[in-house]
Amino acid sequence: MCDFYSRNKHLFDQLDNFIDSLETRKGALIQVLHHAQGIFGFLPKEVQLYIAKALDVAPSKVYGVVSFYSYFTTEPRGEYKISVCLGTVCFVKGADKILAQFEKELGIKSGETTKDLKFSLEGLRCVGACGLAPVVVVNGKVYGQVKPEDVTSILDNYRETEVNC
Repeated sequence: MCDFYSRNKHLFDQLDNFIDSLETRKGALIQVLHHAQGIFGFLPKEVQLYIAKALDVAPSKVYGVVSFYSYFTTEPRGEYKISVCLGTVCFVKGADKILAQFEKELGIKSGETTKDLKFSLEGLRCVGACGLAPVVVVNGKVYGQVKPEDVTSILDNYRETEVNC
């Protein structure tokens, strides 16, 4: 059985290329973590330890930064990140019902990821699109004036992209 590094060597090579391209490694921790999360999709212990060694910083410092900033995650996220705006205007227009419908159809709660790593679901405070309330964002694509009965068709847009080998 291969370890995490062996299974993802090509991703670690990408990370190495990025680190090697830096003018200086001093003070680059957040920049490297951000790039690593973009490559791996999350920051598991193995990636954090690798970065600590590459930047010559204590693993505890890397973990401290990862655990402090809400942007970083140590858990895998889905291929499709679904965000339901729960700001005041969206909430008044039924965003809680939309979130509940996503939870029901995906079989997960807000803040979780489906077992197949296809979808992650979260509620947000505000996405700044109040004129379109209630709003759902999937990987940056904005859906406005969403109703609970729209949830299935939104999900179907992304379920249909599955590739059969």
